[in-house]
Amino acid sequence: MKIKNSLKALMARDRNNKLVRRKGRVYIINKKAPRYKARQG
Repeated sequence: MKIKNSLKALMARDRNNKLVRRKGRVYIINKKAPRYKARQG
């Protein structure tokens, strides 16, 4: 999982990316292509 300052750029890279907030952290999850998994905060 990548830890990034900005997730907006990653969001645009794949249609299946979803932005999720858990425990005060922002995650991008992608079931079809897990290589896009990322966390912020």
